[in-house]
Amino acid sequence: MSVAFVFPGQGSQSIGMMSALAQSSPVIESTFAEASQVLGYDLWQRCQTGPEEALNATECTQPAMLTAGVATYRLWLERGGAVPNVMAGHSLGEFTALVVAGCLDFKVAVDLVKFRAEAMQSAVPHGEGAMAAILGLEDAVVESACAEAAAGEVVEAVNFNAPGQVVIAGTEAAVARAIGLLTAKGARRVLPLSVSVPAHSSLMLPAAEKLRERLAATAVAAAAIAVYGVDVKIHRRPDDIRAGLVKQLHTPVYWAATVRRLIAGGATRLIECGPGKVLTGLNRRVDKNRNLKMLALEDPQSFEDALALLQSDDSKEALC
Repeated sequence: MSVAFVFPGQGSQSIGMMSALAQSSPVIESTFAEASQVLGYDLWQRCQTGPEEALNATECTQPAMLTAGVATYRLWLERGGAVPNVMAGHSLGEFTALVVAGCLDFKVAVDLVKFRAEAMQSAVPHGEGAMAAILGLEDAVVESACAEAAAGEVVEAVNFNAPGQVVIAGTEAAVARAIGLLTAKGARRVLPLSVSVPAHSSLMLPAAEKLRERLAATAVAAAAIAVYGVDVKIHRRPDDIRAGLVKQLHTPVYWAATVRRLIAGGATRLIECGPGKVLTGLNRRVDKNRNLKMLALEDPQSFEDALALLQSDDSKEALC
C-alpha cells in the first residue's frame, strides 16, 4: 500500500471553505493566522465571508489555497495520519506540496505565491484574460481549435486534466472564439473558470521571469518527500525545484499524466488534501481501477474515512 497526497490549486476555492474542519481543531485557523501576518489582512475572514470577487482575485486565491492545503495537512498529522510516500500538486498546489515536503518554509511560501500572483496579474490585467474548461472532446481537437481561433492573439490548451477535460487560456477575445469553435465541434459543456489570469499560457512569460529572479533569492531545501513537478518527474535538488516552478507558470499542466505516473509508481491510495474534491473527481476519470481508493479530506467525516482506510490497510499488511 502506497499513499499519494495531491494538493488542489486555483478553482477549488469557495466562500466558507474549511469552516467544518475549523470546528474540529484550532490548527486550521491558527495556520490562516500565520498567513494573515504575512499578507497584512485577515485571510480567514476573507475566505469565510468574501466578497467572492475578492477571494477569486488571483492575488488572494493563491495564498488562500496554499494556506488551506497546509492547514489540512497539519490537521491530518495532528489526527495521526500517515506521512505520504509521494505527492503532487495541481498548478499552485505544487507549492503546497513543496511546503509539506520541507522544501519551502510556510510563511516564505505565502509571500512567494502572493508575489507570483501579483506578477501574473501585472502580466495580464483584470478583464483581458480568460480561462475555460472544455468537456467532452479529445485533447487534439481542443489544441487544433485553439490554433485556429488564435488569429494573432493567444489561446492555448493549458490544463490536460482528465480524458475529455481540457482547460484553455488566453486573451478574452481569443478564448471566446475558441469556445465558439469547440462548441461547434461538439463540446459537451464549456465552463468559464473563476480566475483572473490566463495561467499556464505563454502570456505568463513575463511573470515567469519575475518569479525566476525571486526564486533565486529564496531558500529552497532538498525535498524530504518525493514531489512530482510540472514535467511529471520527481526533482529533489533545490535548483531543479526552482526551475520547475518557473516553467509551470507558462507551460501546460499535465494532470492526467501525473496521476497515471503516481499509479504506475505504486500509489494505491490517492488523497486530496485541501478544500473541495475537484482533483478526486478528475483522478477517478483518469483511472477507474476499483482497487484504487481516492478520497478528499474536505470535512471531518472524510478525515475519519481516510484514517480508517489507512489503518485497515496497515492491519492487513501486518497479517501478511
